[in-house]
Amino acid sequence: MFKKEIRVIGVDDSPFNKFKDLKILVVGVIMRGGSWVDGILSTNVRVDGDDSTKKLIEMINKCKFKPQLQCIFLDGIAVAGFNVIDVKELNKKTNLPVITVIRRMPDIDNIKGTLIKINKKEKIKLIEKAGNVVRIDNIFVQLTGIDLEEAKKILKIVCTRSLIPEPLRLAHLIASGVTVGESKGRA
Repeated sequence: MFKKEIRVIGVDDSPFNKFKDLKILVVGVIMRGGSWVDGILSTNVRVDGDDSTKKLIEMINKCKFKPQLQCIFLDGIAVAGFNVIDVKELNKKTNLPVITVIRRMPDIDNIKGTLIKINKKEKIKLIEKAGNVVRIDNIFVQLTGIDLEEAKKILKIVCTRSLIPEPLRLAHLIASGVTVGESKGRA
């Protein structure tokens, strides 16, 4: 059983212009449960690059809260367009379970088709490696290093203001607020 103040991190990227931006900001929000912010982390990754896994591992492993972290939440499996995160590697190198949160069921065939069209076919393996998408209440998740029942328990603790885990909601608001000047879109 998890304590109410389980320490977790939510990671989301900032909005970007795929025609102008080469790198973008990625923000991590560390919280105790879904109500107390303990820290903010950031890194930069290449648009449609392949450095997201390495950058997230470094960002998380170097932070002072790492010994207390119990779980990583990702807003989707990619940041900066198609900079796909290797969730198995992230789990292995941080020794933390990873819960990838997806608002609606992804069209995997369409994503694979797009990757082939833009000559990024090698990223398909990372998407397949992430495992099945499962529904928990009104959101969809992919689980790495954690079983469904444990994930449900953590989600119950961290989803305090919406269906989305609070650390992810705040990471979204911060990343867009810093980059655009004001947070926009659904958080």
